[in-house]
Amino acid sequence: MIAYIEPYFLDNESDAASVLTVTGRSSDGVSESLNIQGEILCGGSAANIAGKDFGGMNCVKPLAVVRPVGPEDIAGAVRAALSSDKLTVAARGNGHSINGQAMAEGGLVVDMRSTADNHFEVGFLAGGDGGGTAFVDVSGWALWENVLKRCVSEYGLAPRSWTDYLGLTVGGTLSNAGVSGQAFRYGPQTSNVTELDVVTGNGDVVTCSEMENSELFFSVLGGLGQFGIITRARVLLQPAPDMVRWIRIVYTEFDEFSRDAEWLVSQKDEASFDYVEGFVFVNGDDPVNGWPAVPLHPDHVFDPTRLPQSSGSVLYCLELALHYRDSDSNSTVDKRVERLIGRLRFDEGLRFEVDLPYVDFLLRVKRSEEMAKVNGTWETPHPWLNLFVSKRDIGDFEQKVFKELVKNGVGGPMLVYPLLRSRWDDRTSVVLPEGEIFYIVALLRFVPPGAKASSVDKLVAQNQEIVQWCVKNGIDFKLYLPHYKSREEWIRHFGNRWSRFVDRKAMFDPMAILSPGQKVFSRAL
Repeated sequence: MIAYIEPYFLDNESDAASVLTVTGRSSDGVSESLNIQGEILCGGSAANIAGKDFGGMNCVKPLAVVRPVGPEDIAGAVRAALSSDKLTVAARGNGHSINGQAMAEGGLVVDMRSTADNHFEVGFLAGGDGGGTAFVDVSGWALWENVLKRCVSEYGLAPRSWTDYLGLTVGGTLSNAGVSGQAFRYGPQTSNVTELDVVTGNGDVVTCSEMENSELFFSVLGGLGQFGIITRARVLLQPAPDMVRWIRIVYTEFDEFSRDAEWLVSQKDEASFDYVEGFVFVNGDDPVNGWPAVPLHPDHVFDPTRLPQSSGSVLYCLELALHYRDSDSNSTVDKRVERLIGRLRFDEGLRFEVDLPYVDFLLRVKRSEEMAKVNGTWETPHPWLNLFVSKRDIGDFEQKVFKELVKNGVGGPMLVYPLLRSRWDDRTSVVLPEGEIFYIVALLRFVPPGAKASSVDKLVAQNQEIVQWCVKNGIDFKLYLPHYKSREEWIRHFGNRWSRFVDRKAMFDPMAILSPGQKVFSRAL
């Protein structure tokens, strides 16, 4: 098979176009040329754009990067790959994959963020005149940060479920799940969309929903990009609050931390906070891993003398937020907070809180991003590990991982907080541990600038050690943002859902064109 990219520009220079020519030498001698209205980059330019991701641990060379004008260009890239013997296609959003999931070695990478067609339209599912459920139609390549700002500023509305970091594309998070502190109430982002436009592995552009092309709809949600590339999503909205009371409280014992967290996420809406997360931190003065990471304001001071002498090597922080309106009096907000927090058994004297605008709260990680770019850690490797762990096994996991393997911290946040299975739709491609309550665990490692490759390898090996320990000891877990290298590992990951996953692949991407970087399937010849 010979594949080559031939740049071509129309006579009108302002109307740039390219021709992607793929020549496939097969038994029937098929040769096909396809016009792409967008731009195509090859060689070093392609490698610079799509040869590395946020994880920084994988470097591969694509054949070319396609910068599409719209969905038809994306479909064109897929059809071009189909006409070849071995080309694959990967959709790259904002480049925040950790383990090469959005890469295509020797294939085509679709640079979704370059797409000119940015769809944005607010409407109502029923009732009219604002009386129905509000939604926003957005492009799959839109950043959640921009969706938030525009929905709030123009309509006073906001999506219901988020990720902690909003510099991610809509299509990217919906292809995984999309989880943050609101997921206990509304479910992940995949539970808060009602319609999608998708380019399948067959090169078709399809609209799908729960009622129309439903198998494709549920396949794509959490489908790791294996069944289609999301080009438009209909996202449910709700009235946006004005302000947030943001609170952090500290625990010495994991049992008390988890008991309170599980109680909060199990309450009805009005009987809990609007956001519930948690994290583990080192019982020491390390500025990244220890006490200084807990206070919410420069004037706040973490007083370690408030800790009991029996405190161990790690501590636990429950992070909470309560939404309110500008019209709510301070006393009303205080009473709501005290009514909820009075039930909790945290260490007195280790409570921190601030009030801030709703949008600022949702963009809180943006400040961390800016600091990381200044100190150089944004560009270093990020050997992150994200897991879902069952309530049944979270205690054993905590003892082994938090108190032993990572007791000195990971150079970044160590998140752990409960979610409710009933808020997730089993028809999607996401797989979860058993039981109603399970925990998300995220070890978000940041490597210091100038660190040797051997130190990064050591962190990757520690991640593997954690996963292998879970497997060996029968821990009920699933990788979130999964990455495996063998078919056997993927079969174990999906369990009794594996056959459904394979059937869906055969239906929507039978040649295994899409998302080769996930290493789930091999390109069919």
